Amino acid sequence: MKNEVVYKQLTEKILPFWNAMRDDENGGFYGYMSEDLHIDDHADKGCILNSRILWFYSTAYMYLQDEKLLDNAKHAFEFLKTYCFDPMCGGIFWSVRYNGKPADTTKHTYNQAFAIYALSAYYEATGSIEAIAIAEIIYEKIEDTMRDTKGYLEAFTRDFRPADNDKLSENGVMAERTMNTLLHIIEAYSALVHALRKKAADPVKGDVRDELFLNVVENKLAAALELMRDKFYNSDRHRLDVFFDKEYESLIDLTSYGHDIEASWLLEWAAGILDDEEITESLHPISSDLVEKVYKEAFDGHSIANECEDGEVNTDRIWWVEAESVLGFLKAFEREGKEEYRKAAHEILAFILDKQVDKREGSEWFEMLKEDGTPCHKPMVREWKCPYHNGRMCLEILKSGIEIA
Repeated sequence: MKNEVVYKQLTEKILPFWNAMRDDENGGFYGYMSEDLHIDDHADKGCILNSRILWFYSTAYMYLQDEKLLDNAKHAFEFLKTYCFDPMCGGIFWSVRYNGKPADTTKHTYNQAFAIYALSAYYEATGSIEAIAIAEIIYEKIEDTMRDTKGYLEAFTRDFRPADNDKLSENGVMAERTMNTLLHIIEAYSALVHALRKKAADPVKGDVRDELFLNVVENKLAAALELMRDKFYNSDRHRLDVFFDKEYESLIDLTSYGHDIEASWLLEWAAGILDDEEITESLHPISSDLVEKVYKEAFDGHSIANECEDGEVNTDRIWWVEAESVLGFLKAFEREGKEEYRKAAHEILAFILDKQVDKREGSEWFEMLKEDGTPCHKPMVREWKCPYHNGRMCLEILKSGIEIA
């Protein structure tokens, strides 16, 4: 088969690793594994991590049709609806204890988006009416309480009073709006639109309300794409700016190569789902610009640097940045036919397989490497370290049928 090495990475490395993280005693998946591969079975469980695991197993099942994957997806869904979803105030917690009791009750817009993304995938995989209903409830919570007239806000208390955005602010700033949150709102709403269309077309499950609700979500997705185009894209710097105040004033000179290359293909995917010709045509030049900037500035012929702040490049190699770069260049090659992009995807994948993948038995990918490939001291699993980026990379390569391995 084409890309057999990618298939093996998915089925013999990534999936077995996350299968072993399943917590059958307390539900969900363990929230932490140390650098030395020790599972802390009493660590808090990040709800972002659980949502990403739910998305991963749902999507992997749809491609591989393995009932074990469906069982893990169901396991993750049960944990999300029972423990991560707040029955008192609505929305998804930031984290829960190992046994499901609330830990950090912050309600972050970014976190809500990932739950929608995951629940939409689970609906596509199973047809669960319960899952799509929860996704709709979370969507309505975002639109009713987590935005203002100018766009999406970030962090809130359990009962949705404004809070400091310390979870998605970095580099010495406290942002009131972030590109990262908007990007994943777009991702979530795209997945929800796709799932709702499937439901609306179902002669048994669909009804008139589905069509009306679908139209509303489509309009919000279009508005989010326009917001990214008009407020977050910096044409002079050939990037998406990252951190903003409420009035969309950029707070820092920062280029996030990982987010730019991820956005280059996610925005195209979202526009394709929306199927709005005007928006699609307006996003093409942005996607091309982002890819070209990353290729020229961050790619050393083998891998991708992390970011650049005030002209100083952070050369660490982050697992998700490398995975999204493979996808970004592969998708750009599909759109534009530039052989240098296919070659870049090939070279980064080779770097990943050689350096980013931990060769130890029972391990997965290193979270962070130095530029020379030396692993940094980071845990193997935590609230941010998940199978979403690398699992998606494998699945998208396999579905593309383009030989890059």
